[in-house]
Amino acid sequence: MAEQAELQVYVMYALPQNEFIRPLRVAPGTTVGQAIEQSGVLAAFPDINLVTQPVGIYGKKRTLETALRDRDRVEIYRPLVADPKDSRRKRAAKKQTAA
Repeated sequence: MAEQAELQVYVMYALPQNEFIRPLRVAPGTTVGQAIEQSGVLAAFPDINLVTQPVGIYGKKRTLETALRDRDRVEIYRPLVADPKDSRRKRAAKKQTAA
């Protein structure tokens, strides 16, 4: 049986003023957590806490144990600054008082 080629994946993390994008070549069977470790993002941004911060692939939450596929984009999500539902309610209330 022929050995499967390496996978091309990307690890991404964004802050308001800075972003980290690292293309990686990884072995088949590599997990999200392993790719994050290999990328160097944890050294570049020591405040990342993979216990509390969710991760995903192309905007869909995944676990650190999820196996990667070719061309996956691994994303590390930051905590929300404001609850989107509260923000929407405030905008709606402001609109009603302005009308």
